[in-house]
Amino acid sequence: MSSIDPVEAPDAASNRALRDLAILFIRLGATAFGGPAAHIAMMEDEVVRRRGWLDRATFLDFLGATNLIPGPNSTEMAIHIGHRRAGWKGLIVAGACFIVPAMLITLVVSYLYVRYGAMPSAQGILYGVKPVIIAVVVQALWRLGRAAVRDRFLAVLAIVSTIASAVGVNELVVLFAAGAIAAASVYVRERGSGAIGAFAARGSLLFAISSTAGAAVPFSLSVMFLFFLKVGSVLFGSGYVLLAFLQADLVDRLHWLTQSQLLDAIAVGQITPGPVFCTATFIGYLLGGVSGAIIATAGIFLPAFIFVAMSAAIIPRLRRSRTAGGFLDGVNVGSLALMSVVTWELGRSALIDAPTILLGIASAVTLLAGGINSIWLVLAGAVLGLALTR
Repeated sequence: MSSIDPVEAPDAASNRALRDLAILFIRLGATAFGGPAAHIAMMEDEVVRRRGWLDRATFLDFLGATNLIPGPNSTEMAIHIGHRRAGWKGLIVAGACFIVPAMLITLVVSYLYVRYGAMPSAQGILYGVKPVIIAVVVQALWRLGRAAVRDRFLAVLAIVSTIASAVGVNELVVLFAAGAIAAASVYVRERGSGAIGAFAARGSLLFAISSTAGAAVPFSLSVMFLFFLKVGSVLFGSGYVLLAFLQADLVDRLHWLTQSQLLDAIAVGQITPGPVFCTATFIGYLLGGVSGAIIATAGIFLPAFIFVAMSAAIIPRLRRSRTAGGFLDGVNVGSLALMSVVTWELGRSALIDAPTILLGIASAVTLLAGGINSIWLVLAGAVLGLALTR
């Protein structure tokens, strides 16, 4: 693993680390399409394989940890990487630099939407980008899987977790069950003592910020901030879970959005790079202009910084206990199982004809052969997609 030159002055070394984090995550925030699984795959390529900032075991531990706390997984991975690389300043820099470019791009799309009354078409871009994203995720699954599945027991656990996820078992049930089974196995083998480490209590106060029940209430920036703060504090799972929250509160209860506007908001989150949770930026702009966009974005992402700060110190302690380490191994395997099911579902919608299948295969072969940054493949896929759909 690479490290900062010990001869270099501490302040200069810290500044260089922060600069490197900022450059990397600004680029990822501006170009990382495809949702959390693709973002995590790109981060693994950049920080493990290319830069050596983390080894694969540590990266997997962070992946498992992000699946055990609410909020946007890829953003929390960025925050974890920043904290490990440059401490508390790195935590803030990496997270902010991953979020802000996506927020700004979403703001532009929001302005065009409000001005012209419809979402700008991006079908051509998505047509070419999606197959490349599938290849990026498959490459990451292959590399991370080789590090996570170290014996037959974990291989069987991975298969069972994948089947459970595929048939609709709740994501948290899959993760905690995989962790508990792996921990129990270690405990039986070692016949040691001690309890499995647990994560700190997660935001009961924030959870209590739920919007008032009952009839619609007038829109205000403060109520909108509290709503998105609540969502960021309690939401596990994919963007489809986010859709359920937004539908129940903003459309059905508060009546701040129409069904059509909500669907457009979700689509914007899918076609713009960076965190899918930047859907909040679009909704905030529709409801309150630029101020609303900034407030909504701050509300939904703020809990991620808090939860990562709380959990970062716990991960090394988990690894010092054999039983707790076994729990984390099981969670890592469960996380990859969830990621593989998501990849299968994405693949069914991305590889729809001969050109997309060929593009996906070519991208996978290129990535597995090494020597090219996945970002360039994504950009090439966008160009090809526009050319093929004209």
